[in-house]
Amino acid sequence: MSANRHNATMAAMTTTLITGANKGLGHETARRLLERGHDVWLGARNADAGQAAAAELGGRFVQLDVTDDASVRAAAARVQEQSGTLDVLVNNAGIVGPRKPVAELTAADVRGVFETNVFGVVRVTAAFLALLERSSNPVIVNVSSGMGSLAHTTDPARLESSIVSLPYPASKSALNMLTSQYAKAFPGMRINAVDPGYTATDLNGHAGTKTVEQGAEAIVRMACVDGSGPTGTFVDEHGTVPW
Repeated sequence: MSANRHNATMAAMTTTLITGANKGLGHETARRLLERGHDVWLGARNADAGQAAAAELGGRFVQLDVTDDASVRAAAARVQEQSGTLDVLVNNAGIVGPRKPVAELTAADVRGVFETNVFGVVRVTAAFLALLERSSNPVIVNVSSGMGSLAHTTDPARLESSIVSLPYPASKSALNMLTSQYAKAFPGMRINAVDPGYTATDLNGHAGTKTVEQGAEAIVRMACVDGSGPTGTFVDEHGTVPW
């Protein structure tokens, strides 16, 4: 391949960053996007796990703890130095938090979950905005949950209504609102929230009824939208999810 053709190929490649990409839905999303030809940065808090996942999949590892300002700034600087731009940001990192009866939950318990699931998304998005704005087709996918849907969690016919918790559902509802507001603030970007469904991952002790391959389907689809695609929406594999 000539140098000019090589440079053109690199320029055309979609650069993607996925947080929490060393396992579960993040790992499967990275695998699928690499298959589609994306240049994928696998962000992970644990360096050993992140490096192993990147080596396994053929992606690039960047140490990234979404709860740490310095870690996020360093990750953005590294992606800028080595890639120059960012086309797709998948905010996937998330935690459930303490599994306690509601009466025993404290403000600190809720705050800890929000630190990752909400403030972490704001922290990462803010740090990578400048790189996304350099892209001709900037996309942000926020991995949410049906547990963040007020409609689903109050519908007796839905599984979500049978689960009673404070931190995780509240954090995903907040993430949905962040998605809506970011989409209005940056109309040139495609910014959407995705419900992967009840997927078997470490998050739920692998009790989920869907495989990671099934759960990643909607994430991958929304990561690959172009400038004519939707923005400010909440979707799953079947279509629109009610807020």
